[in-house]
This record gives sequence, structure tokens and C-alpha cells, in this order.
Amino acid sequence: MNASADTISSTQPANADASPDVSPLRDYLRSVLLGKEDRIDLVIACLLSRGHLLLDDLPGTGKTTLAKAIADGIHGRLSRVQCTPDLMPADITGFSMFNQKSREFEFHPGPVFADVMLADELNRTTPRTQSALLEAMAERQVTIDGNPHPLSPTFFVIATQNPIDSHGAYPLPEAQLDRFAIKLRIGYPDREAQRQILQREVRDSNGANNGEDRKASSPLSLNDLQRLQQKAQSVAVHPRVADYLIDLVEASRADESVELGVSPRGMMCWQAIAQAWAMLKGRDFVTPTDVADVAQPVLSVRLLTRGETVDNAIDRIMNSVPAPEYK
Repeated sequence: MNASADTISSTQPANADASPDVSPLRDYLRSVLLGKEDRIDLVIACLLSRGHLLLDDLPGTGKTTLAKAIADGIHGRLSRVQCTPDLMPADITGFSMFNQKSREFEFHPGPVFADVMLADELNRTTPRTQSALLEAMAERQVTIDGNPHPLSPTFFVIATQNPIDSHGAYPLPEAQLDRFAIKLRIGYPDREAQRQILQREVRDSNGANNGEDRKASSPLSLNDLQRLQQKAQSVAVHPRVADYLIDLVEASRADESVELGVSPRGMMCWQAIAQAWAMLKGRDFVTPTDVADVAQPVLSVRLLTRGETVDNAIDRIMNSVPAPEYK
């Protein structure tokens, strides 16, 4: 391919200070959740893109540990909600209560007023309560009694659901799923990681390391995170890469086995994740490989298929669109 104004250059100057800024957080999370380096990078990309994370995984695989580590790693406040069928929307957003002494209504903030919120087993609670998260996730604010209340600018939701136990569950509707940037499965650690987990548990039980040392060495502040999120948004997307992304989105909508393809909101989310992924790789521009690397977690949360596995549909869509050439 001849070089031209439309040629994607792979020799652009790398964003040299992006990777060192992110690396301490990456190293910190890897020291907490062992043996899951590839998952950690995707989680950080989700955080940098200002998206939200859905963990579709088995119990005991480190979901809560990951949420706590993220909050510690950015010196943020963590809230946790165990979702049950009797959970009410006000239990998520907060409520106003009349103070007999002051003779005024006082607002009592809910768990969404945190920097990191863990909604454990979100599909256990009713659709009404699930929808209470919609405004918070999309707008980073909640409206109580007609009054808007802004949330933390770094508000990050990690929701979990159990993929094998459907008894008493309320599947998340497509409108709710589309609010999540990516869906991941952490999975079980490998043998070496499990050995390290056991050794660390022995040390912790003996008081050698109770987690406070790790928290004290948290690498970032909330201001650092906001600066990194702004930097991720400025990562360049060449017109040919944007066209490649649009072609993939349109292929998802045209696929005969896909009932619901990628929405415009999903397309913007895909680009944002690819920008953050490129930044994690130390570049200030997105390549077609970045788009492809994050396709599975981005598409798995928003494709609705007709009897076919989502993974097979994603593979076919990605193989149906040739990546643009570049130098």
C-alpha cells in the first residue's frame, strides 16, 4: 500500500509518559489478583475509558477482591451492595427523611455515592431496582424527589452475576447491559497462582501482611485517575481505523444470527476502550489491532444472538471485515 495522507502511520511518536503513569496501578492490581494479567489490563482499560464493568463469573474467583483493590489503588471510596429480591431503588440511590428536630427533609446518600461501587449478583434484584442504576451509570447523577445529586466524577460500577445459577434471578435487560463497557470472566487462577494465594493466606493469618501495607502503597490518587482518563480520551483515532470500527458495527447488525447488534452508544464505547487499550500499550494512537483486541469483552455484553453462542458470532463478525493496511 502506497503511503498517502490516509495511511495509518505506526511510526507516530509514542506517548512516553502514558505507560509509566498507568504501570504502578497495573502492578498493584496484579499483586492483589494473582495470575490474571490479561484480565487486569482489560479492567484498567474499562476504568480509563470511564465505562462500567460486568463480571459474569463463578463465586470465589476474586471479584470482590478486585473491586477492593481498585478502590485502594486510586485512594477512592468503595461501597458494596448485595443484591437481593427485596432490595429497593432507594437502597441504591438514597432517600430523603424528615428531621423532626430541624423540621426539614435531609438527604441520606445511597451506595452510588462512592468512587467504586460493587453491585454483587445484580441479576438477583428486581428490574425496578436494576433500573435505578441506569441514570447513575449513564449520567453520573441521581434524581431524588426531583433534585439532581451529582456523583463522583470517577464513579465506577463493578456488577457481578452468577452464570450457572438462574434460580430466582432476573436477567439484565438489553438497555441495562448496554450501560456496561465490557463483560469479563476472571476464571480460576493457574496452579502457580493458587500456590501463591495459599502462601499469602498463611502470611496474612500470621499477621505478617494484613493488606494495610498494600493499601498504604496505593499508586494513584483520584486526581491522577481523572488526568489519565482525560489522556485516554485524547488518544488519536485515524479515519481508517474509525471506518474499520464502523464496518464491524454494521457487520454485527447485518449478521443473520444476530438479533441485536451494536448500538451507536456501544460503538462509542468500543472506540473508548480501544483508546484506553492503546494507551496501556504506550501509544497515543489506536491501531486496528487495538480494536480487535478488545472486541470480545465489548461485544459479549451487547450482542443478542438467535440460538448461537455469542463467541462464535463475534469470531465470524471479526473475520468478515478486513483490517485496513497501514505503515
